[in-house]
Amino acid sequence: MNVVITGGTSGIGAETVKGLAPTFERLFLLARNTEKAASLLAELTQTYPREKFEIIHCDLEDLSSVIAAAERVRLQTKTVNVLINNAGGIFPEASITPDGFETTFQVNHLGHFLLTQHLLPLLLNGTGARVINVSSEAHRAANPKFERLNATEYFSSFPAYANAKLFNILFTKSLQEKYGPQGLRAYSLHPGVVKTNFGGQHGGVFKWLLKMATPFMIDAKTGAKTSIYLATAELKDQWAGSYFRKSRPSSTSRLASSKKLRDDLWEKSAKWVAKFSLEQ
Repeated sequence: MNVVITGGTSGIGAETVKGLAPTFERLFLLARNTEKAASLLAELTQTYPREKFEIIHCDLEDLSSVIAAAERVRLQTKTVNVLINNAGGIFPEASITPDGFETTFQVNHLGHFLLTQHLLPLLLNGTGARVINVSSEAHRAANPKFERLNATEYFSSFPAYANAKLFNILFTKSLQEKYGPQGLRAYSLHPGVVKTNFGGQHGGVFKWLLKMATPFMIDAKTGAKTSIYLATAELKDQWAGSYFRKSRPSSTSRLASSKKLRDDLWEKSAKWVAKFSLEQ
């Protein structure tokens, strides 16, 4: 079996890779920082053969890079059994990517939307393939307004992140609705409040909140458990499309259950990446 994961070079992503290595025949690590990926690989190859792993450069801030990464996967395998959209970030300042989108939105949602679109033929080529989107309990603070997503004058760091994490859940539910009949299973999850370098570039109140929360945080290995579970366990059919916490289905916010909102998100996301679609 083959697994593709973004953001697998540090934190919960690296621990997820380590946890999946015994189960999967090949692991494709899509990484922005290939040097960090190589360092992880040096550790992994002390136990596993080098040919088990493939490092592929993928920068979610550059949609052309996302397409190139998907193409490299397609050149090496005809089937992807599990795709884990793990990479993400919270950014202290407003910025626009070269593709014209607010960075938090593109890195956490739109890049993964495009990657999944390009890998769907490989996911649907087998049976029982899974897409796993790493979301967050932060989604409960979301209040998205699509007309303002890329307007930097309205930017605020945590609300932008909360919106993106809501989009992860909405995207999951749409994937299940659209491709579940073809055998795909989609899941989203909250990994827990993990003690990593995530958000470390922030200052002010956010930095203070992180410091106060530190004694209650879990380590990255614990934070990876739900992703590993969703990638490897026998899951009940009725759990397809669900949001998980601590390896169990969990409730979401009211907005995360809105069919209108998820349909709007899918329609707009497809329009925004239209020039990068497989038909082009």
